[in-house]
Amino acid sequence: MPDITTQSDPAPPDGRGTADKGRGTADEPRGCLFALSQPPLMIFLAVIGTLLLMASLHDLLLL
Repeated sequence: MPDITTQSDPAPPDGRGTADKGRGTADEPRGCLFALSQPPLMIFLAVIGTLLLMASLHDLLLL
């Protein structure tokens, strides 16, 4: 859903130029998929998933 709110007072100019000027790819906002692509988080989630899988298989097959 697009943000359609309007500000009553525009932000004062800060003397550094516009927000688009000098903006590179490093300043772009990153979504949640960027966080999920980090190796330490993926290793942690894989370990937790493996432990859950082992516990569920133990409950289903051995108990």
